[in-house]
Amino acid sequence: MASLKDTFSTVGGWFGDFVSLGLSLAMVFLVVDALFGVGTTGIVDNVADLVGAFTDNGLTGLIAFVVFMSIWGNK
Repeated sequence: MASLKDTFSTVGGWFGDFVSLGLSLAMVFLVVDALFGVGTTGIVDNVADLVGAFTDNGLTGLIAFVVFMSIWGNK
């Protein structure tokens, strides 16, 4: 029987692979939008909305965005 640590390691690996796949697809969609015009996939609007959700709250949102990006960069 697998230990709890092994189980979490396996699930964490799957989750990491899934997130990497999603980021790779987002990059492909950004390139498609750049080549064929903005609005082809809508990824540019979605990224702008995500950043806007953080920055609409003023300084608090900006600080939250910086913290989010620093955590994301350290993965």
